[in-house]
Amino acid sequence: MRTQDVSSDTGSPGAAAFAAAGRAILATEITDKLDATARAVALWREGDGGAGSQPGPGPAVVDEAPPTPGYPAELALVAPRALPTRKLHTPEGHAALIHAICHIEFSAINLAWDAVYRFRAMPAAYYRDWVRVAEEEAHHFQLLSARLAKLGYRYGQLPAHTGLWEMARETAYDPLVRMALVPRVLEARGLDVTPGISRRLAAIGDAESVAILEIIHRDEIGHVETGTRWFHYLCEQRGLDAEATFRQLLAKHMRGAPAGPLHREARRQAGFSEAELDYLEGVGAGRGSGGSPSQGQER
Repeated sequence: MRTQDVSSDTGSPGAAAFAAAGRAILATEITDKLDATARAVALWREGDGGAGSQPGPGPAVVDEAPPTPGYPAELALVAPRALPTRKLHTPEGHAALIHAICHIEFSAINLAWDAVYRFRAMPAAYYRDWVRVAEEEAHHFQLLSARLAKLGYRYGQLPAHTGLWEMARETAYDPLVRMALVPRVLEARGLDVTPGISRRLAAIGDAESVAILEIIHRDEIGHVETGTRWFHYLCEQRGLDAEATFRQLLAKHMRGAPAGPLHREARRQAGFSEAELDYLEGVGAGRGSGGSPSQGQER
């Protein structure tokens, strides 16, 4: 997604709206990211950005690898295992946990816009859905950023991990794969772990953060359901069995199921079948507890 590409893509219907989505991904500083998101949302909602039609033999995909999206210049991006371990009951550990979740939401803005920018010739409802997701992720980030400020920190002040965007790179070639593995694996894992994080925050008296996480958890069920719905749509278009395809993609890209217990009710609301939940719990049994937004925090 080269800057010159997204800013000069003006020759086709909806090009200005696609370019706005690209600029939102590339924006670096917090104010710029939020402003670019608001402008892109407004443009897409002016007649759906002039984009969206029933796809032909297969959705068009932007033929370029996703670059590293825009992040604040001061943010140090490191491998997940390089994050320091901090104790939640200390001020530094408390802030680090909120910062980690804040980073997930900032990254989720980029992921939502990439789902818009990268995959062309999808139905108009697809773009309406992912524009809404981008808007909600920006709202989540703003809530967490304000909470972080009350703790005496700002987003970008602490290191964060690079893992989320790696899956964007790995799934850039096909919207079916993206829908299967980003909403239905990465975001769905958030459904599993958020209640536990909320309990830990409640135990140290942080009711304000708990209230924010309740909003995020509610909205994220909808985000995962959006991914489920478009994954099923694309499977149907291609004559594929959705459950079998999901298992195959997990085996190929994730080496099995996410580890740790599932929040089955939240996942049901997000469109997972009982067979999928049974499979995920069976394959994930006995593995470690990675993949939590609290990575780098003492449990």
